Amino acid sequence: MKKYTFLITLLILMGFISMTSCGDDFLTASSTEKKLAGGEATEDVILANLASAYQILLFDSYANQNYNSVLLMSDLRSDDIYKGGENPGDQRQLYLLATFNSNSRETLSGLWSIYFTGLARTNNVLTACENAVGVAETRLNQYRAEGHFLRAYYLHLLWKFWGNIPYFEEPLDKSPFMAEQLEADEIYQKIMADLDFACTEGYLPMKSSVIGRVNRAAALMLKARVVLYQKDTAKYPEITKDMAAIIKSGQYDLFEDFDAMWRDENEFCKESIFESNQLPEGKTWASGWQGYGTNLPAFISPNELKDPDKIFKGGWGFAPVRPEAYAMYEAGDTRRDGSINDWSGVEYKTRFQDTGLFMRKYAAREGYNPPPGDQDLNYANNLRLFRYAETLLNYAELVIVSGQSPVEGITAQDCLDKIRYRAFGKAASIPATAQNIKLERRREFMGEGMRFWDLVRWGDAVQVLTEVNEEYNATRTFAEWMKHIPIPQSEIDKTKNTQFELKQVGQWN
Repeated sequence: MKKYTFLITLLILMGFISMTSCGDDFLTASSTEKKLAGGEATEDVILANLASAYQILLFDSYANQNYNSVLLMSDLRSDDIYKGGENPGDQRQLYLLATFNSNSRETLSGLWSIYFTGLARTNNVLTACENAVGVAETRLNQYRAEGHFLRAYYLHLLWKFWGNIPYFEEPLDKSPFMAEQLEADEIYQKIMADLDFACTEGYLPMKSSVIGRVNRAAALMLKARVVLYQKDTAKYPEITKDMAAIIKSGQYDLFEDFDAMWRDENEFCKESIFESNQLPEGKTWASGWQGYGTNLPAFISPNELKDPDKIFKGGWGFAPVRPEAYAMYEAGDTRRDGSINDWSGVEYKTRFQDTGLFMRKYAAREGYNPPPGDQDLNYANNLRLFRYAETLLNYAELVIVSGQSPVEGITAQDCLDKIRYRAFGKAASIPATAQNIKLERRREFMGEGMRFWDLVRWGDAVQVLTEVNEEYNATRTFAEWMKHIPIPQSEIDKTKNTQFELKQVGQWN
């Protein structure tokens, strides 16, 4: 019941805008922008824009006829999973992504469109807030903070994937409908400006009473991710205090059962800081720019699976887990079986790069995509975008790896011990060293789209991700510039011979 509360609110708000228009090209103003941007804005108009901006969270698994779940697109470049599918040519752009051989014509064009649409929609929220009439200042500050958070969230993904990207804060409703491409460091400053506003004490509650809405803890967590990825050491003391503020708030705690945490009935549990609120309805093969479901569970589950326990369903056989990722867990660590399904000996159709191991957290489950409709697109699995375990491990890393001073008596060892206690169901302390903290992050967040970005920011990616792997057809070489992927050629072509001509980052073709 609780997940439908936010859906009902969303549907009411979305009544103010079109639900059937195609994706908002970042170079043009869509019908949504034209209708809602500019002019005096009542509270209803602000909320309609805000609902439209939240809706972007529901799109990344299938939009623009692309399968681009952001968690999976991040993990495909890590050392935890392979690409899978029927063969290397099945979703070929994903095989190229996983082996660091992408090109501008075979890249993640879906994510590019989705998150630039998010940028446009969040701009509309903030414009509406500037033009507000009859809205109480406290509510207006909350709406502004939500808009700034969502813009920062969408922008930080564009920044991590592409680096130097176009940026705009006003609707692109005049010829030539283009925006200046900024350097990655400039984009970082834009993100931080948004987060500084969103994190302002008093604008957002530390934990929202309305599920699915942004809260201050989510803003603080996003700020930590961005600062750590940028390696902005001058801000490390600040984000260490931010993590301590979340811990000291008492609003969040680890959910006791790691495996059960990923079930439908435990969405928005006490560990959840922010989730995308997926529902089993609305998406169609004809258009991914509508509805509430996610395709990720079908994508990552074994093909034609016959689960003897009738808990899990079959899918498309992408993203098999690497054996070494399964082996990284110690005996008794419940996170292994809570993160990975070992289907060895169970009937399913083996496909490319098969290991017998598949991701469990977001796996396709019986009853999570009831008919009618296009069921493979409409699973109800919420994506847990920020959870309290990351708060604890961020704090431990900042103190031990980055040498920050402990805050208010919180120790890195205690944070690590709590993570380990939940994992083993009993005390399982290990020293809070840099090596152990890094390994605990990998074990804890398996399949959550964090491992690749961690390796990059730690400076470990070149060594870890360069490999000769003939057994699984996964030989690859990683260079630092490959942390960014190619801008879609179609976007470059739109800007040719203009002052806004897009330039590729790195040495991509």
